[in-house]
Amino acid sequence: MTARIVWPVAAVLVSLLVLAVGGIILASQRANEIANDRQRSMLAAVLDDEKAKALRDLAVTISSSDAIAALQHPMSAERAQRFIGAALETAYGFDQSFVLTPENVVVTGRVAGETGDQRRFAAVRPALNGVIQVVRDRLARMALRRDPTALTQDETDAAVLRTGEARLIFDGAILRVAAAVAAPAREGDSAFGGLIAAASVPLGPAALERIGRASGHANLRLETVAAQEQGFPVVDEQGAVRAYLVWRKDRPGDIVLERVLPAIVAALLAIGLFSVFMFNHVRKVTTELVAREAEATHLANHDRLSGLPNRAFFTDRLDSELARFATTGEGLAVLFLDLDKFKDINDIHGHSAGDTLIRIVARRLTGVLRGADTLARFGGDEFAIIQTGVRSAHDCASLAHRVLDAIREPIELNGVLAHVGISIGIALAPDNANERDVLMRLADVALYRAKREGRNRYSFFEVGMDETLRMRKIVEEDLRHALQRDEVKVVYQPQFSADGRKILGVEALVRWTHPVHGAISPADFIPVAEQRGLIGPLGEYVLRRACQDGRRWKNITVAVNVSPVQFRQKDFVSTVARIVQEEEMDPARVELELTEGVLVDDADAAENAMMELRALGLRFALDDFGTGYSSLIYLRRFAFDKIKIDRSFLESMETTGESAILVHSCVHLGRALGLTVTAEGVETAEQQRFLQAVGCHQLQGFLFCKPVSPEKIDELLGLVADEGTISRSA
Repeated sequence: MTARIVWPVAAVLVSLLVLAVGGIILASQRANEIANDRQRSMLAAVLDDEKAKALRDLAVTISSSDAIAALQHPMSAERAQRFIGAALETAYGFDQSFVLTPENVVVTGRVAGETGDQRRFAAVRPALNGVIQVVRDRLARMALRRDPTALTQDETDAAVLRTGEARLIFDGAILRVAAAVAAPAREGDSAFGGLIAAASVPLGPAALERIGRASGHANLRLETVAAQEQGFPVVDEQGAVRAYLVWRKDRPGDIVLERVLPAIVAALLAIGLFSVFMFNHVRKVTTELVAREAEATHLANHDRLSGLPNRAFFTDRLDSELARFATTGEGLAVLFLDLDKFKDINDIHGHSAGDTLIRIVARRLTGVLRGADTLARFGGDEFAIIQTGVRSAHDCASLAHRVLDAIREPIELNGVLAHVGISIGIALAPDNANERDVLMRLADVALYRAKREGRNRYSFFEVGMDETLRMRKIVEEDLRHALQRDEVKVVYQPQFSADGRKILGVEALVRWTHPVHGAISPADFIPVAEQRGLIGPLGEYVLRRACQDGRRWKNITVAVNVSPVQFRQKDFVSTVARIVQEEEMDPARVELELTEGVLVDDADAAENAMMELRALGLRFALDDFGTGYSSLIYLRRFAFDKIKIDRSFLESMETTGESAILVHSCVHLGRALGLTVTAEGVETAEQQRFLQAVGCHQLQGFLFCKPVSPEKIDELLGLVADEGTISRSA
């Protein structure tokens, strides 16, 4: 195992280093090659100029009138020497020059300051023969194209240059050799008469230094032995390379290499030491590499905040477990978990507290799982569990109960105890599905059902829940538009005196009739509004309509339900105050109904908000009294004006004596605290008589009136005989 891990890693490291070093070396070599090619091109251009200069110098000399005159009088050998050979030597440095007939007979010549005869020409002929022959070939081709008539001086000069040839050759030294047609041999002859002038001049150290300065080649020199790829070749008359021009090369790549060389050397030394000590330290190195690999894998597959596996890890693990299930038949379950009121924690305590909450929840969830189970965080307040070895739904229910119990314990955030809940959706394999995506979707559907049914509970997926999810999506997409299109309506249910003869107030209730799907229950769209950030606009809409309608209903209160999510919004107090003021509604007739969950979550914040609104004159009612955590302490601390006994007590009151006792106790508790007591859900005359007998102040339910339009409330109040008193027939 150690060798399989360490040696491949070492090989990869060495390979990467070799590739890096090789790349740097290749890049530096390429830079050197480019610089060398540029220098060679510049040197070639300068040497071409040298050849052209040699030809021009020869042409200027032999085309002069003195040279022409000397050649037209061959008996004047001294004159030809002076105006051709001596002129070329003294003016341009040619140490050898000859004027030849077509048969290569020397007409006049000069070698090293002395007369050049036929014997001396024979000695230097190999060096000059190439350029001489080229000129003669050109003369022959020109003779075929035109008649050999006499040329003017300008035509003669042009012919000399046009037919001339110059080369650089090696003949013991670098020679510039040139040949060109000479002037007519006799007066009246054509320039193509056949006389050829040939000359050579050596390029010594001084000349090479001058050429090097002109071309930017430092220390330009001639060597007979040199690396061919570095030198500029110089050939003899047969085209064979005999010597090289060399110089101190520009090597920009070497400069780059020198700068990175220390790092390369250090890396090579490190690799060398790594190789030398590999055997003795292989276990340690292996452990470190494995740890790093594990850390990298962990980071790629785990959530940084909680340290739990992420969605990618979860889906891979679920695929593996489903594949194993296909062979073993062992059942499994997917549980989707969503923290209740996590957004409220962030809003009230800040995001740092939210991060702390996530870490604490992750630890608590981990503590209730078996080692074979997988817990992951999908992001935000969403978690998921793969439960393996599931024999029945009872196993999942047992795990769900452990999760609920673990999260139910208060959590300290910034010195304050916070209460959160968790909702759980469960899907089973193979009972519900065998495919990963389907199983996860069904768990999400079940989670939605759990949140809809009151949160802080679990729900198994059941057939038919898909329709619920479809409705949820409809609500999410259309509710915002419904508010804008006035599809949401507000209706009112009257609250009567205990004898049922007097309307004391109304409760505003929201209704939504979808243009396609018809009436949608508040139980369906209010939870979605809370989750999707629409509860604020929805609550403001209901409060504003209630104030607009209630303004004309004198002497009765208008109750408006407030969602816990809405109540915990930072601008809730200012929004309520603004709407009441804008609609010119008497604050003393506005009653806000709160549930007990608002108080438990953050008592201090709730108390402050209630005090601010109470200072404006608004009233408060505690809704669903007796179903949650309410106590005498909460009632005394928050100073509610009213408590509303939940309808569930009335529904079971006729079948169990305990419910009747609880209702009786609630009424007496409320009266003892000086609170108005209202009972909801009154549907029978027996319930009315009992509630009236125990001292309930207000009654509300279908026995008296269903929720009706504001116009119907106008009608009911229009039947008032005396300050709201109506007959039973009304």
